[in-house]
Amino acid sequence: MSYIVDFKNVTTVGLESSPVAEALAGLRANEGRYFMNKYKHEFTVVPASESQETIEYVHRILKNERDIEFAAKPLETSQLQVENIKWTFVFYEDGLAVNVLYTVNDPKKRAVGFKLSEGMEVPSELEAKKFKFARQKSKLAGTIRGSFFVIKGEY
Repeated sequence: MSYIVDFKNVTTVGLESSPVAEALAGLRANEGRYFMNKYKHEFTVVPASESQETIEYVHRILKNERDIEFAAKPLETSQLQVENIKWTFVFYEDGLAVNVLYTVNDPKKRAVGFKLSEGMEVPSELEAKKFKFARQKSKLAGTIRGSFFVIKGEY
């Protein structure tokens, strides 16, 4: 069952099994606030058990582009399109959020982003690939560390 993320009253619904559930809920709410403020679009998530196709799409891009396979369990996903951009998110139990930004008509603006919840370690899968992380402060999520890479293929 889908769930509209409330960024005013942050809740850990769907993320309870995460050791950093509060921070991950804040990160998810931060994404919800971004889409509402920038695009006037509600950010809706779906349990991983109901969105296997979405997870496979993100995992295929990670594997093909950078040979990355996360050991962490996916908890929730989100897929939306605003303007000419398709956004796909996977929120993992360890506190990681992966998003795919894929412009429909501009292959130069396609990327995979990684955001780490406050309190989690950098996943070994990303540490091994030497990703550098920038820090961002968020009222909802504390300190978010983020990194990305540009997608070269067609998906």
